[in-house]
This record gives sequence, structure tokens and C-alpha cells, in this order.
Amino acid sequence: MSLKSDSFPSSGAFDAINSSLQSDDAERKDAVKKGNAVFAFTLKNKEGQTDSWYIDLKDKGEVAKGEAPSGKKADGRLFESVNGWELSVPADERAAVTLSLSDDDFAKLVSGKTQAQRLFMSGKLKIKGDVMKATKMEPVLKKAQTKAKL
Repeated sequence: MSLKSDSFPSSGAFDAINSSLQSDDAERKDAVKKGNAVFAFTLKNKEGQTDSWYIDLKDKGEVAKGEAPSGKKADGRLFESVNGWELSVPADERAAVTLSLSDDDFAKLVSGKTQAQRLFMSGKLKIKGDVMKATKMEPVLKKAQTKAKL
């Protein structure tokens, strides 16, 4: 099943990233070992619509469309205990880091035409969560660059 959305032309890169992760079991395991987190992406297109994808480098080493899966916090906890109550983990805490940027900027990022640091410093890339974890995505994006046709 394709992860590409016609409203978000750069979303085809998620297919390339997933293909890269699935093509070699040893490389997928290495990416999971190095990434050790769930990375969420929220893209905004020219019409102002947003959509989400995530890359699971915590457990499965796969890419999927939508919000990060329910039930697991970035640190692996299923529920949060608050004053004796067991509460399910909010959606925005399921990923260790969420990267928000425009569809165009994501296309430039995955094609190697720009760097994440440059986008972040110019305010075009917003990072919510563990900024240091965000740096662990770069090798995965680089491997997918050869497969992405944007």
C-alpha cells in the first residue's frame, strides 16, 4: 500500500524510506538500533492542508501514514499514572519527536537540496520533542535519497 498522497507530492518519499528500510533486514535492524524512537512528520501543502506520517525506528522499522500508533509513549510506557489513575498516552507524546514543515521543504530535505539544520534555523522546520533525536533521522533520509524521485 502506497504512503503517497496526491495532495502532498513529496509524500512519495515515505514510500522510498519504507522501501529502504524493508529491503535489507540488517540495515533495518541497524536503523532501529541507531534511531531508537518514533519520528512523526506533519506536512503542510500549498492549500494549507496538513497530513501526518511516522517512521517507527523504535520497534518495527517501518513507515506509516497517520499519527504515531496509540498505546506507546516515546519511552515505551503504555500508560501514564497520574494520582493513581492509569491514563492512556496522548497522541502528541507517542513520538519522541515531531517535525513540522511544508511539503515543498520536505521535498528539498529528502532530495538533499537542503539540510534540516538550515530549515530549522530559518524557522521553516518546527521540532516538537527531543531535538537530539531529530538528528538521528538524517542517515535514514540519506539512504532514501537515492530511491526518492521528487
